[in-house]
Amino acid sequence: MSLFTPRLLITDDDRDFRETVAGALADRGFETLQAADGEETLQIIGRQEVHLLLLDMQMPRLSGLETIERLRGIEMPWNVGWDKVAPATDGPPSTAPFSGAPAQSSMTGPIRLPLPWILISGALDEQLIARARAAAAFSVLPKPVRLPELTGAIAGALAQAYGWRAA
Repeated sequence: MSLFTPRLLITDDDRDFRETVAGALADRGFETLQAADGEETLQIIGRQEVHLLLLDMQMPRLSGLETIERLRGIEMPWNVGWDKVAPATDGPPSTAPFSGAPAQSSMTGPIRLPLPWILISGALDEQLIARARAAAAFSVLPKPVRLPELTGAIAGALAQAYGWRAA
């Protein structure tokens, strides 16, 4: 059983897509925030606790990958506050199950990527997929995205990063 509600930040310049995804995920028990582009994502994540990012690749001002690059050095004013947070790694996310070991520190201070994130794009190719994986994307999904694939990727990312399980 889950003792907290994950907060997801949905970033896409298509407002209808953002709102549709946010509504569908809220109906499944997630708390959702929305951003229209990478710059707005940076503003939100700098002041609010976020557990997972869902990023479109093609957006004005900052692409999904550019947003992740910028996040690597931002100071986070919030603290995760959970007993179990997966330790940060320098490589791509592991496929091994989360060990459940308590973290030695919180996420206060520089963000500890890989903060779980999922890239979505209407123009996926092998090069983009490789770039996203190199930047530690948990998953890369094509647009239009199917809700079962999206919710499965979100659940997997949260389970791996935080030991979270749906209630």
